[in-house]
Amino acid sequence: MTVATTADLEEQDARRLERYRRVTYRSFMFAAAGFVGPVPMGLAAAYSEGDVGIPLIVAAIAGLGLLTWYYSRLVRAGLEGGASRRDLVGSGAVAAVLSLLLLISPWFSVVPVFWLSAVVLSPLRRKRMAALCAGTGAYCAAVATVGAGRLGTSGTMPWYGVFPLVFVIFSGVCGLVAFVNVYQRRMWDMHRETHAARDALARLAVTEERLRFSRDLHDLLGHSLSLIAVKSELAIRMSGTDPERAGAEMADVQRAAREALREVRAAVSGYRAVELDTELAGVRAVLEAAGVRCETGDPPGTLPPEVRSVLAWVIREGATNVIKHSEARHCAIAIAVYGGSVVLEMRNDGVRGDGVRDDAGPGGPGGSGLTGLAERAAVLGGEVTAGRHGRDGFLLRAAVPLRAPGEGAAPEPAGAAGSGA
Repeated sequence: MTVATTADLEEQDARRLERYRRVTYRSFMFAAAGFVGPVPMGLAAAYSEGDVGIPLIVAAIAGLGLLTWYYSRLVRAGLEGGASRRDLVGSGAVAAVLSLLLLISPWFSVVPVFWLSAVVLSPLRRKRMAALCAGTGAYCAAVATVGAGRLGTSGTMPWYGVFPLVFVIFSGVCGLVAFVNVYQRRMWDMHRETHAARDALARLAVTEERLRFSRDLHDLLGHSLSLIAVKSELAIRMSGTDPERAGAEMADVQRAAREALREVRAAVSGYRAVELDTELAGVRAVLEAAGVRCETGDPPGTLPPEVRSVLAWVIREGATNVIKHSEARHCAIAIAVYGGSVVLEMRNDGVRGDGVRDDAGPGGPGGSGLTGLAERAAVLGGEVTAGRHGRDGFLLRAAVPLRAPGEGAAPEPAGAAGSGA
């Protein structure tokens, strides 16, 4: 029987993080379509009025394509840590040249805002961001003021009245766009930090478990091995002068070795044993750490130990399947007594394919996956079923009869006993 390893959890968490990164990147690219859309309309309007010719339109479209390419680079680099100075300067130069089209049409006022929306995704201090918004607003206000005088859209208002008004509008729009994009980038940073924290906690848990196991082994074997070493050395020294005493010492060595072996086996058996309540709590923690909302109920308190052990193995294997073989968002575990049997049902959504592993079906190798669970349940006269449930759901169900008090439990088969990992 396989269990979800740390590597499996890390792989699923990395897939979720990469999926969110792609969603974030695509949202910025969809926003780019809203910025770029007005530019062709402005070019068409200017061409129909005879303000521009075909060569300028071709140059403007080429410049817009170059700026869009820079935009995608700035967004990707911003999500990964920060854009290079070369990209910032190059994209700024292209945006400044394209902003001169404000002289012929107000449609091109989106160009500088388009550029700034990508630049602010790179880490900037508040003062620099405010200076960037103010500088962009001042440059656009200057060009727009000249354009308003050329196109006659300012009416009777003098240029020193147009410039402050346009400056405030452009700076305010730039500040609003910067705030929205910085907020979205911080959401992405929070997801990355959460991913890093989960990874650190998982590694810390593994390290603590290794330290605990090493301490237990030291406590178990330290005294026994020291006794064996002393007794063996004493037997060697006395083998020539007092063979009987040497034999007695070696008998003590044999007893100490057997006792140490018994203690190690008992310790390993304790590590491999699974308890229903502990397994429920552990599975819930693991699933929620993997982004799966898990609902569990309290198991009946009067279940025999062998039944609780089988149900614990079913829950462990079910959690492994949820993590490794689905894109689940929700999982529910219910345990109830019906008549003379206890029934466990584990449901989850987000099933991929048929929801069952290739090695877990009836023809799979014995002692692994769902086949191992079926063997464990069969020892107690129970059964395990698994399959699709609903549109994208999966149902793992185990039914185990409750034995009458005093009725002995059948021994567990070797194949099922050795299937835990």
